[in-house]
Amino acid sequence: MENCLFCKIVEKKIPAQVIYEDNETLAFRDINPVAPVHILLIPKKHLENILELDGALAQAMHAALANIVAQEGLSQGFRVVANTGEHGGQTIYHLHWHILSGRHMGWPPG
Repeated sequence: MENCLFCKIVEKKIPAQVIYEDNETLAFRDINPVAPVHILLIPKKHLENILELDGALAQAMHAALANIVAQEGLSQGFRVVANTGEHGGQTIYHLHWHILSGRHMGWPPG
């Protein structure tokens, strides 16, 4: 997508603190973290939201998540959030998973 912030990060047109990359996915630290660990995991292919995720790419995202959890030492626990649509809090319309950790994650989220 021409004006998609995350597509530009994938294309290396915008810098990001990349912590993981494979053929299908890219993960980088959020520039406005809401937890001590706040990583964004995205597919390199532009998908608007989680409803467009197919089985093969879902497997790739899950594998990337497992690698990131191990790499970052998140054995105490973590939360994965995928905001979808305006009312779901989505502000960038490229599928992304927020991986949050480093503190107790209460409920409701906050």
